[in-house]
Amino acid sequence: MFTGIITGVGQIVDSQPLGADASHGRRLTLQAPAGYLDGVGLGDSIAINGACMTVTSFDVAAGRFTIDVSAESLARTVGLDQRGTVNMEQALRSHDRLGGHIVTGHVDDVGEVVVFEPVGESWLLQIRAPRTLARFLAYKGSITVNGVSLTVNSVQDAADGSTVFSINLIPHTIENTALGTLKVGGKVNLEVDLIARYVERMLGAEGKLGA
Repeated sequence: MFTGIITGVGQIVDSQPLGADASHGRRLTLQAPAGYLDGVGLGDSIAINGACMTVTSFDVAAGRFTIDVSAESLARTVGLDQRGTVNMEQALRSHDRLGGHIVTGHVDDVGEVVVFEPVGESWLLQIRAPRTLARFLAYKGSITVNGVSLTVNSVQDAADGSTVFSINLIPHTIENTALGTLKVGGKVNLEVDLIARYVERMLGAEGKLGA
């Protein structure tokens, strides 16, 4: 379980296939900030760009660790198949503050950045979400973008069934996450609010029972 409050910005420094074809995943080596791996053990969970992954090996002195990403995870996420900057969050402990919102680390779908531009001291980020997620997005609701807990400022439904939602990014978020590297046309991992997902399921089940 996570909160969407990024605890470190790292780098995927190596990506190696785990097999000879696309049915196999990849082994990633990540460079973490100094001291980030203090207290980390084998099998611990770390969210990488919002996707919950398991630490398979680590070197505290070098500040590096590895994760194995399955072909299924690669097919349902972006940014985990090549070198680059990533957001990282260690799993929530029972005594930690819940500073963001409840995040599972299970990416629901991939969105596309349609606007990313400065507005005053902040940045406007607009993302087109696929129709599968449209019903979970609401004004002032929570959304996780590449692992970052954010608040939806506006929602506009498109004729094709997709939804464009807007987010305001304050300077602190730009400076302390990898969201500042986003580009228009780029893809991002999206996880909808867990409560919204259960509400939608319960309402859907209620409708079927009443039919």
